[in-house]
Amino acid sequence: MIPHRWWIGGLLFASTVINYIDRQTLAVLAPYLKTDYHWNNEDFAKIIVAFRIAYALGQTFAGRFLDKTGTRNGLTVSVLWYSIAAMATSLANSLTGFCGFRFALGLGESANWPGATKAVREYFPPNERTWAVALFDSGSSVGAAIAPMLVLWLYHWSGGWRAVFLITGALGFLWLIAWRALSKETPALSMEDAKPVHWPDLFRMPETWAAILSRGLTDPVWFFITDWLAIYLVARGFKMEESLLAFWIPFAASDLGNFAGGGASSYLVRRGVRLEWARKAIAIPGALGMCALVFIPAAATITAIAALFATATFCYSMFSTIAITLPADFAPARAVATVSGMSGTAAGLGTIACTFIVGYVSDHYSFAPILMGATVFPLLALTAMMLLVGRTRRKTI
Repeated sequence: MIPHRWWIGGLLFASTVINYIDRQTLAVLAPYLKTDYHWNNEDFAKIIVAFRIAYALGQTFAGRFLDKTGTRNGLTVSVLWYSIAAMATSLANSLTGFCGFRFALGLGESANWPGATKAVREYFPPNERTWAVALFDSGSSVGAAIAPMLVLWLYHWSGGWRAVFLITGALGFLWLIAWRALSKETPALSMEDAKPVHWPDLFRMPETWAAILSRGLTDPVWFFITDWLAIYLVARGFKMEESLLAFWIPFAASDLGNFAGGGASSYLVRRGVRLEWARKAIAIPGALGMCALVFIPAAATITAIAALFATATFCYSMFSTIAITLPADFAPARAVATVSGMSGTAAGLGTIACTFIVGYVSDHYSFAPILMGATVFPLLALTAMMLLVGRTRRKTI
């Protein structure tokens, strides 16, 4: 019989899949929308940035909201919000309209990772946490992999993009039924864990900065791939319908990377390796492997391009699984979602800055400098994790 905590893990995975289908709907439809509305890459970047601003700033506040109201009700509000926003995108008629609806979507989706990380802390022991994080975080790559096939099929079946936003946005309402049936109220905390945690206390913890920097420096690389891969392939001369396999492979590789990193770290914990080193041992190859992006501009075939993107996304997910788990491992129980939200805000702000850069550089030069420069950030993130994780000596549960 499947333990209840893994049913919760499965629902967190499903929420992330739906979350990514909703956001990737725009990315997949981007080549068609750019033609219909005569956008250039800088115009499209504005829509992405509208989402990123709300998603980035919303995560810190969503984390605090979740720590106060509990995971069950917090995620209910989040999924209801972003499902409505995703469906409402079908009403957009201008660049400003798309920006507004994507901003609303970003606010709703900002609670997903803080809420899921908090649920992992509540339902899973330390030797299962990276497995649980790998499960729900893999929903991002599964959702990103499903989206191109689903969205393109819906687009051609319905004869237009508006119906696609309506259908994909409605998926969240199905999830809410299962979540309300299976989730429980936040478990009672011990007297020590129930003590209020203040912002200055969190900023004094080195692991807080490790979580902030590790995600703030690597998530922009991931979001560059998810937001711009379709446009990049078209820019290289490949037709979207002929590139579905190449589009899908990097996200499948990312899915495998989640479980490879999560499984290996959990194995090390079970073998008695100290928690901080069970995390760092996986972060090292994860960060180094992301440097495969530097070779993509020289790749001549769609197969080679897909393989290099897949290597980078596999290794990103190894590193990301560890980075996302850090708040569950080291933050006080009453502040897990808050620290997770802070790291998500850093990731969002970094992504916003990089999105502007990608839009400008790709329009005026090419994608080659972007891919080559993207290899620096994972190395900086790794340095921060190696130096800061484990500096605070406190009991972890």
